[in-house]
Amino acid sequence: MGENLVIVESPAKAKTIEKFLGKSYTVKSSFGHIRDLKKAGLGIDIEHGFLPQYEIAPDKKKTVADLTAASKKADTVWLASDEDREGEAIAWHLSETLGLPQEKTRRIVFHEITKNAILEAIENPRDIDMNLVKAQQARRILDRLVGFELSPILWKKIQPKLSAGRVQSVALRLIVDREREIAAFDAKPFFRVEGSFLTQGAKKPIHATLDRKFETEEEARAFLERCKTEQFRIESVDKRVAHRTPAPPFTTSTLQQEAARKLGFSVSQTMSVAQRLYEAGLITYMRTDSMNLSTLALGTTKETVTQLYGADYSKVRNYHTRVKGAQEAHEAIRPTYVSNLEIEGTSTEKRLYNLIWKRTVACQMADALVEKTDVVIRGNGITERFLATGEQILFDGFLKVYIEGKDDEEDEVAAVLPHIEPGQELRCQGITATEKYTQHPPRYSEASLVKKLEELGIGRPSTYASTVSTLITRGYIIKGDKPGFERDFCELSLKDGAIVRNQKHEKAGAEKKKLLPESIGMMVTDFLAANFRDILEYGFTAEVEESFDKVAKGKLKWDKVITDFYGPFHKEVENSLQDREHTHSERLVGIDPKSGKPIIARIGRFGPLLQKGESDDPQKQFVSLGKGQLIESVTLEDALQLFALPRVVGSYEGEEITTAIGRFGPYVKHAGKFVSLAKGQDPYTITEEQAIALIEESRSKDAKKIIADFPASGIQVLNGRYGPYIKRGKENFKIPRKTDPSNLTEEACLAIISKADKKK
Repeated sequence: MGENLVIVESPAKAKTIEKFLGKSYTVKSSFGHIRDLKKAGLGIDIEHGFLPQYEIAPDKKKTVADLTAASKKADTVWLASDEDREGEAIAWHLSETLGLPQEKTRRIVFHEITKNAILEAIENPRDIDMNLVKAQQARRILDRLVGFELSPILWKKIQPKLSAGRVQSVALRLIVDREREIAAFDAKPFFRVEGSFLTQGAKKPIHATLDRKFETEEEARAFLERCKTEQFRIESVDKRVAHRTPAPPFTTSTLQQEAARKLGFSVSQTMSVAQRLYEAGLITYMRTDSMNLSTLALGTTKETVTQLYGADYSKVRNYHTRVKGAQEAHEAIRPTYVSNLEIEGTSTEKRLYNLIWKRTVACQMADALVEKTDVVIRGNGITERFLATGEQILFDGFLKVYIEGKDDEEDEVAAVLPHIEPGQELRCQGITATEKYTQHPPRYSEASLVKKLEELGIGRPSTYASTVSTLITRGYIIKGDKPGFERDFCELSLKDGAIVRNQKHEKAGAEKKKLLPESIGMMVTDFLAANFRDILEYGFTAEVEESFDKVAKGKLKWDKVITDFYGPFHKEVENSLQDREHTHSERLVGIDPKSGKPIIARIGRFGPLLQKGESDDPQKQFVSLGKGQLIESVTLEDALQLFALPRVVGSYEGEEITTAIGRFGPYVKHAGKFVSLAKGQDPYTITEEQAIALIEESRSKDAKKIIADFPASGIQVLNGRYGPYIKRGKENFKIPRKTDPSNLTEEACLAIISKADKKK
């Protein structure tokens, strides 16, 4: 045992740190938090000032025993958990649980895992910051109180096994409110007019858009009629040089957003990959709301930019954070060594590192100089104007490396215009009036939800990944696609003095990888909004977050935050419990034209469903709602289509083939066996031949799956996803290496099972 024991949260971090410290240091991992609030009961003593009741997690008892033994042998214990509130709390819990004496305990922090950073941290140890610990403790207690008291109410009022969280409920409300905004949106048609004009001797036309939209086809046609004999000219040309500045370096929130836009990463994937990069010493700490860069980082980035692109491309920039509660002592997310253009690692690690590298380098590069040209085109006899915009890059600057992505951006790039002068005559190649529709606000993607939560000051960027994944796990939302719908539109074209009308077709409203609310999520939101208004108030939730920030700075006592919140909240809980009424979310969809029975949409034991017939009807029928269908918006047409299943497709080998939709999607049923439909196959249109092909394919897979079958002992040798294995009942057993699965006898299988049982 060395003289010094260093304790960090993860084995990967421990491994990286060990490389920089000498033999007198031993580095061990706590594997995250070693204790938390008691799971049995509330885990909080409300009567004695909300005192938390902590316990060591069962799976951490061995870790705690090992760390206790190691700490007793060490002369000095260095607590090197992360430099945020969560990391500070881990350090405090370690100190308390291991019984570390203050005189031999040191707290060290660093925002990058490099030799210099770690040695500097050891040179400058500090005490555990109890203000940060109390801020984390206040958040944990408040979230436990909300979850513990709200969840049982949801079980009684809506459905068993539901739960609610403080930040998650607000995020859910955003998604639900947006869905209802979209449902209420009335798309209105309009006509956009675009013209194509040629100057004398030019090969490429100028494409321009009219500065007025027309509400009806008649108005658009009347305008084109006026343009038939019109002589067009350049009315004005306005040129100006604009500076484009780079985006600041990444914070946790902006990294999550940009990785979603550019790499297609989910928020949780981004944080997981960034964690690995940090622990390998490749980037600075990934949980930060600071845009600050250290003096050393500014210097090394300037060297890299100058070396790669030249001195003209370098511009040193200092960024300051505008986020409330941000800690300027921390740094933005950047490579630990900007000179490392490439890294070793997985494909996802390389892609995320490359994104961070580009953003860091670009923010220390010169502005891009762009010449923008605005052109106004007008006819002699019309008041409306055609507007064209051109853009020419004079100096690319930071654009050489990086352009920031946007949410729901349109792929419209300003054109390079030919040389033009005011007063020039133009030849009109054609004018087109196209019918368009106003668009509803876009559904939230993970990136745009994170952006909105940060704008509202709700939660903290480090919690956004768990917020989204929790909502998906609970079944309150799904991450999916909206297929859109078919739509006809009209196009009027003026060319060579004649107006031609074309009827065209388009697919509209399609959205990909969006967060969509489920019926149960909408019900929970409605119930909380009606009974616990503060919980869902954006302003109130942001105020609570500010209170935690004040606790972290020592400006507010942690128990006052809890007291102020809990009093009114608990009163609402008691009022809600006194109201014994069950919250039914039922909606009459319509009447079945064949049977005359009502069709009702409601929540069932396994989720949202449709019921044909009253509750006391012994012959009532049920069918689950399809993916993306909601209780409050499912139509009678949708319902009748769902009740058309199960559908008889045909027969095979004397047995009927039917199709239906179950909990896991559409399927074919034959001779008591279920086979999932292939992607793109529809249970309403699949043919008998296609169904038989699926059945045969399934049988072929099953035949290959079974290597050996011993019915007497209930043992099978099967081919699995990760190779052959033995199955008995619900238990699976590994086959020893160098054992040929095809030669296994029943006795050999029993022997393998027996050995495995003894090991247990």
